Amino acid sequence: MGANTSHLDRVRDDVAYSDILANWDAGFYAKFTQTLRPATPGGRVLDVGCGVGQVVATLAADGFDAWGVDVAEANITRSRQLTDRCRWYDGARLPFPAGHFASVGALNVLEHVEDPEAFVAEVVRVTEPGGQIVLSSPNFLRAWGWRDYHPRMRGLGNKWRNLQALFARLRQMREAPSAVRFERMTPIIKEPFTPDDDAIVCTNALDMSFFLRRHGCTVLRAECTDRVVNPVVDFVLNATPLRYGLFNAFVVARKNSGSAPG
Repeated sequence: MGANTSHLDRVRDDVAYSDILANWDAGFYAKFTQTLRPATPGGRVLDVGCGVGQVVATLAADGFDAWGVDVAEANITRSRQLTDRCRWYDGARLPFPAGHFASVGALNVLEHVEDPEAFVAEVVRVTEPGGQIVLSSPNFLRAWGWRDYHPRMRGLGNKWRNLQALFARLRQMREAPSAVRFERMTPIIKEPFTPDDDAIVCTNALDMSFFLRRHGCTVLRAECTDRVVNPVVDFVLNATPLRYGLFNAFVVARKNSGSAPG
């Protein structure tokens, strides 16, 4: 989630922040947890930015070789109430060899990292060829929706600008792909702290899918629903390209077998 000079230094030892994560409703991470499950029983799985360990504990209880890493030492300390499989890391290079995991995911992490392009590359690096990657983040380029909890999402003016930005990014991906980068945002720091106010990356499913492909993955699906919802509603919301302008960014990919180990 950032280097040693990260704007997130303020939460590395923030017990109050770990309390926020500990009080997450299980429904918040249920779809992520279900999707992250390796196809093979007992498969090795990594949750990057594991918070206080709920996802890791659930997958380990289901018989998977589950591990987690996080930049916040307070989170790792809190995670010991659930599991001993979460470790601190520096937010830059994941402390695992290439191709180590059958499934790797990050839930609401990418929007906070200092170098999102490198973060995606690292996630792909530690995934085995043929393995699965799950990235779930807010869609800060939402052009439709409600419960807009971040200023970038609020108001008709912002929604119109977001829609224009989506088309602009599509053009850039087509005409100048080497120039594509995640858009950076200025973090909002206030008290009391509210999750995602301090986001510094304008995450969206288009960019997430683009960089997964760049690093040798096939995108299996890109959805606007990060929660478990009625199957009919889920189908309708994700049936068309309109999903790129809705709600959230939930992207599932497979690392191609011919990809370099990193």
